[in-house]
Amino acid sequence: MNEINQFLSMLTLVFAIASIIAGIFTAYFGSGKSRAVGGILIIIGLLVFVIFLYGANLLSGIMGTPEGLLDFRNTIVQGVIAIVGAVVGAAIALGIFLLAIMKA
Repeated sequence: MNEINQFLSMLTLVFAIASIIAGIFTAYFGSGKSRAVGGILIIIGLLVFVIFLYGANLLSGIMGTPEGLLDFRNTIVQGVIAIVGAVVGAAIALGIFLLAIMKA
């Protein structure tokens, strides 16, 4: 059960962050219907982020305590550290790649 909770907690967190970022870019750089799609992506990302916060027991005063598959309380710290490490590693690799391309 712990592996499933960790998978679901990171899935909801990364999906929320990616949807919000994609929505911001789409709303900013898009035109017409693309801006509406960007707004929808932002709303979906925020709703999934609320689900993540509920599972992390950060909304217990408002929504109660999570049970079953949405109980992320014991897996959050490990998963967030893993995501931060992955993002930092990817950013460093991207920076080196861009530096190499610009110098060539």
